[in-house]
Amino acid sequence: ACVTSPGAWQRTLVLLHVTASVVIGKTLMVLFPNTMKRHILKQGEKSRMNQNPKFSYENWGPTFFSFQYLLFVLKVKWKRLEDEAYEGWPAPNTPVVTSQGDIRHLFDFMRGQSSSL
Repeated sequence: ACVTSPGAWQRTLVLLHVTASVVIGKTLMVLFPNTMKRHILKQGEKSRMNQNPKFSYENWGPTFFSFQYLLFVLKVKWKRLEDEAYEGWPAPNTPVVTSQGDIRHLFDFMRGQSSSL
């Protein structure tokens, strides 16, 4: 039997979920543009994006549910999968940012390469 890491099948599930969400979201934007605009603006309130006068909905709203949106969400969600630990599998080599802004990995620190941290 072929044994794959938990991330392999989880990546497939994430791909299917995000793709379905983007297709449904894009369809709803076409069918119900005003309702989706209100929904997206409400989501923007959570991040305070609506409070920035330099950002109008016309500049960023239509980017929701685009191909670039799909790729960005996949990248973020897949990166989060890499940070999860599973019993019997190697621990994740989680990236961390130093106070100087450099990116290091926890495994490097454990191997004694912490002089740059």
